[in-house]
Amino acid sequence: MTSVVIMGVAGCGKSEIGRRLAQACGLPLVEGDEFHPPANVQKMRSGVPLDDADRAGWLAALGDELVRHDGKGGAVLTCSALKRAYRDVLRGRSPGLRFVHLALTHEEALRRVASRSSHFYPTSLVASQFEALEDPASEPGVLVVDATLAPEAIVARTRAWLAAG
Repeated sequence: MTSVVIMGVAGCGKSEIGRRLAQACGLPLVEGDEFHPPANVQKMRSGVPLDDADRAGWLAALGDELVRHDGKGGAVLTCSALKRAYRDVLRGRSPGLRFVHLALTHEEALRRVASRSSHFYPTSLVASQFEALEDPASEPGVLVVDATLAPEAIVARTRAWLAAG
């Protein structure tokens, strides 16, 4: 199996779906947030959105992690991957990489982020996520799923899509 990225704006459920999909597929989970350098985390905690330069090193580290797992059957990576350029960086490192975009409305993203107590990402940055998001629906190797569906339904649909090739 090839690696798959669970992507979308803050609050869409990347970590939950990534964890469930990795478990269902018997693949390791790579939690993208764990690869942010401390300066990025501090910037976001302070309510300042990351720019392309901030993300460059993070995306490189995630690409390295994908390469590490590709020889072992792949992995499930959680990563916002908001811009096509970011997705292309990851595709360049992991041939055949697939993306599952957990699509969510701005209002629902705000509600979900506001309800998280143990995450560094503030609600003030949700709007910047939607401003940066470049819809991946027309790109190859992308499945768009309604993030408000039950996690079990999202995982089942994703597994069926991955199995179909």
